[in-house]
Amino acid sequence: MAEPTTTPASEHQADVIVVGAGPAGSTTAYHLARAGLDVLLLEKTSFPREKVCGDGLTPRATKQLVAMGIDISEEAGWLRNKGLRIIGGGHRLQLDWPQLASYPDYGLVRKRDDFDEQLARQAQKAGARLYERCNVGDPILDRAGRITGVHARLGEEKTPVTFHAPVVVAADGNSTRLSLKMGLHRREDRPMGVAVRTYFTSPRHDDDYLESWLELWDRRGPQDRLLPGYGWIFGMGDGTSNVGLGILNSSSAFKELDWREVLKAWCASMPEEWGYTPENMTTTIRGAALPMAFNRQPHYTRGLLLVGDAGGLVNPFNGEGIAYAMESAQIAAEVIVQSHARSTPAQRELALRRYPKVLKDTYGGYYTLGRAFVKIIGNPKIMKIATERGLPHPVLMRFTLKMLANLTDPTGGDAMDRIINGLTKVAPRA
Repeated sequence: MAEPTTTPASEHQADVIVVGAGPAGSTTAYHLARAGLDVLLLEKTSFPREKVCGDGLTPRATKQLVAMGIDISEEAGWLRNKGLRIIGGGHRLQLDWPQLASYPDYGLVRKRDDFDEQLARQAQKAGARLYERCNVGDPILDRAGRITGVHARLGEEKTPVTFHAPVVVAADGNSTRLSLKMGLHRREDRPMGVAVRTYFTSPRHDDDYLESWLELWDRRGPQDRLLPGYGWIFGMGDGTSNVGLGILNSSSAFKELDWREVLKAWCASMPEEWGYTPENMTTTIRGAALPMAFNRQPHYTRGLLLVGDAGGLVNPFNGEGIAYAMESAQIAAEVIVQSHARSTPAQRELALRRYPKVLKDTYGGYYTLGRAFVKIIGNPKIMKIATERGLPHPVLMRFTLKMLANLTDPTGGDAMDRIINGLTKVAPRA
């Protein structure tokens, strides 16, 4: 737990409370503290702690790390990747990240236990007050039903404590108990994904491309069986590979299959020399939900802002969550800073209500396109046809990479950028 930097009387008072010190929460706290606000960052576990993730970061997430002043050099333990290798339909295509003015031309790989702690410590360095082993319970509400703080239990002794602030940020992930207690429930009409992954000791650990398999085959029976979903292999640079798969709830098999067994079957079909065998597995297989396309709304209500997975910010095109967690955190922080500078409660509230609009202006059209995409690829036969006919065409796949990874220049880009930007502008921002 961070040492309090204030007097005992004000130790549990702040300008802003951020619940959850994952990428969304730590990024929010960092930008708020840099702007001079007093921030409490409350994390239920202690660092380092593991999270289920592919560990691969696209140029969007890399840009956010640069903005936070994180040392992303190889000497600091980061593995850079040049792009994406796509495998499917009997084809194999290697695509570099696009050359853009808005984003770097490389991504990164870092294990989540270490990654999350780096962001939390960076927020601390900026002035945020971090409390680890702080389990947040019920919100504290005023007579109007507005959140003014939270009840929590602190440390191994689970000491009851209350924290107070006029603005609270829910960055507590997909489960987001705080949002639920404020009456914000998941929208069933929005896509949800599930990811499962494990690590293997492997000679492929230093691969400088992220690898995506658009077809998963179970070859154990008398007949090969095409499984719904997509797989990934990310070299970690430390002697291991992160191997996992994702499945969307638009697939008819979403609730039918044991996805840990599906991952085992897929790994069993790999070349033996890659090392993706049970004896080389270094961790258990773990899974996590991927809340997509604004699946919990509104993103602001009664003093509470939702960032990252709590607000369903995962990209439905590719399952990427970290970049959008950090971007929504930066947006939320900017809105809160502007609100804090207003002179009356009514003006502060007016500023805070801008947050959902900025999110929809930024991602709404793109996520609408993503929801349509999810429905289409939920059918494995369509996915198979798309890979067989699409992968042999590099120009088409470069367009697809930009679309799926949301990597375009907003102004001054090439023809592909203009088409993608145009589509996202005309799509409804729901």
